[in-house]
Amino acid sequence: MRLWKAHALGNDYLVLAGPLPTGDLPRLAVALCDRHRGPGADGLLVPVPGVACRVRIFNPDGSEAETSGNGIRIFARFLYEEHQVPDTFDVSVGDRVVACAVRGGDVEASMGRASFRPEQVPCLLPGPEALDVPLAVEGRTLTCTAVGLGNPHCVVFGAFEALPWHDIGRALERHPCFPHRTNVQFARITNRSRVEIRIWERGAGVTQASGSSACAVAAAGVRTGRLDPVVSVRSPGGVVRVRVDPGFDLHLAGPVSPVGEFFPHPGWLEAALPGG
Repeated sequence: MRLWKAHALGNDYLVLAGPLPTGDLPRLAVALCDRHRGPGADGLLVPVPGVACRVRIFNPDGSEAETSGNGIRIFARFLYEEHQVPDTFDVSVGDRVVACAVRGGDVEASMGRASFRPEQVPCLLPGPEALDVPLAVEGRTLTCTAVGLGNPHCVVFGAFEALPWHDIGRALERHPCFPHRTNVQFARITNRSRVEIRIWERGAGVTQASGSSACAVAAAGVRTGRLDPVVSVRSPGGVVRVRVDPGFDLHLAGPVSPVGEFFPHPGWLEAALPGG
């Protein structure tokens, strides 16, 4: 087994660079993403055999993600370095085709159109659009905006330093209002073009950065009148740039840093996945 690893502002992914294993990919993702007994990562990227530039994305808990801004950008960098694709090309994930461009150390990705309609997130929040909706969680009532980007997001604007946001994020991920669970972002606006966020990622927990989370915050901020259409989004890992076009088409750009390639010990897989 050969693995290729990179991070996007500390949000790290492993790519199964080959040969591709058969069998239980969710269990393999759990084992590989384990930071104590495995290589460790925030997710696993699995190229689809026989289909150029198509990828499946697995979270550290083994669940499969519909999309990931940083995961797609890391996979794009992998393809550029390992398979000599041109500097602009498409990556397919789920039912989406994402236009990508490698610009030196940065990778840009067109992340599709954001939706705030509850059935498209999906969520059970009231209204034709789930904008600034009160939601009870962990003994508090928070004001939440739900965003669908192919995967679900719940954005909470305010001063996150005063909140036990780890606990709230964990509770919101599995709140009954989100039937497929949700990613959670806590966002503090600096000015109309800058926002700082903390992230609780579905299936992963706290992460240093998240591309789709940055997009969700930018889209929610523009839709609720808090932010301008071009936004710098700072997470603990660093800054990405998001452009929100009319109609809420989103464009994400930021650095991707290769870490290296890894060859797990022959006995590791047998120990990590007994009987698998």
